[in-house]
Amino acid sequence: MDEKVFNRVEKKYLITALEKKALLRAVKKNMNKDKYYKTEIFNIYFDNDNIELINQSIDWTDFKAKLRARSYKGYNRVFIEIKTKIRSKDNNLGYKRRVMITKEDYKELIDQKSNLVKLAKKSIETKNDIQIAKEAEYLINHYKLSPKYLISYNRTSYRGEANLRVTFDENLKGRTEKFDFRNRKCDKIYFKDDHNIIMEIKAQGAMPLWLAKELSKLKIYPQRFSKIGKFYQSIRKEQNV
Repeated sequence: MDEKVFNRVEKKYLITALEKKALLRAVKKNMNKDKYYKTEIFNIYFDNDNIELINQSIDWTDFKAKLRARSYKGYNRVFIEIKTKIRSKDNNLGYKRRVMITKEDYKELIDQKSNLVKLAKKSIETKNDIQIAKEAEYLINHYKLSPKYLISYNRTSYRGEANLRVTFDENLKGRTEKFDFRNRKCDKIYFKDDHNIIMEIKAQGAMPLWLAKELSKLKIYPQRFSKIGKFYQSIRKEQNV
């Protein structure tokens, strides 16, 4: 499979620190640490002045799309990602396509000194890169998208058989200005309740029995949750909108 294109079933869970500790005992017995076991992730979400894409995510339509730029602490590359989800009766099928550019080229893109297709050609890795860049460029132009919000968090990830992946996202913070890929004093924590760890289970098939049993034993159930949706709603509440 092209590593720039992902097709998988995703389930999210909001858990406490104690629940994470209990789950990790089972995860560590059955899975291995991912190649990038501990990372700090920065996601810059694009939207228009009507916040069309984020509202689509909050409203939980049958189809929703996001465009974001993702990078990692200490990493000089940026992934421009198109993330779409199709809601079905039993699962949410997620598709993610991404193209990689340098941080210097990302600044050129944001400053409108170049377009994504030209920049992607400089860092081309797979035959799909240019097509993905064209799709992202279309979304930017069609919806009149620009950077609107940044969310950062710490991720711990594990990988198992059949492309099973389990991740834990903690210390979620966000800001509405200064869209570079580093921590800032203006970052705010908007996820303050006890269930503030986001666990995601990503699989290309059925969930393994050991994991299903562990979740059932701890009475942990999948929930609808969007990081950017939660962040945006928190900002609106703060502004009394």
